[in-house]
Amino acid sequence: QVQLVESGGGLVQAGGSLRLSCAASGSIFSIDNMGWYRQAPGKQREWVAIISRDGSTSYADSVKGRFTISRDNAKKTQYLQMSSLKPEDTAVYYCNARIRTLVAQSTPLTYWAQGTQVTVSS
Repeated sequence: QVQLVESGGGLVQAGGSLRLSCAASGSIFSIDNMGWYRQAPGKQREWVAIISRDGSTSYADSVKGRFTISRDNAKKTQYLQMSSLKPEDTAVYYCNARIRTLVAQSTPLTYWAQGTQVTVSS
């Protein structure tokens, strides 16, 4: 059993900052890529950022230079530091991770967290 739990969402004024956390727990052998997506009201879920196990990162153009993804492998946790927030960043943010479990070490599966609301007021 694997679980991803997010924390850190909330309401912030435009120009402000928030940090999201996403912790993985359960029968985990290793974690490959970890990432963040978001879904605004009436829109499709969109990719935000990704980080590999060795720390290589990539970002959507809409957040590049404002958001920073990081991870702590020992804690099985990833973070999304969001700065210079804009009203258009308002969305439910979801983290995911490609995880190899103890009983399926050669077959990574993608797990998702429940989502956390981020609201940026103008």
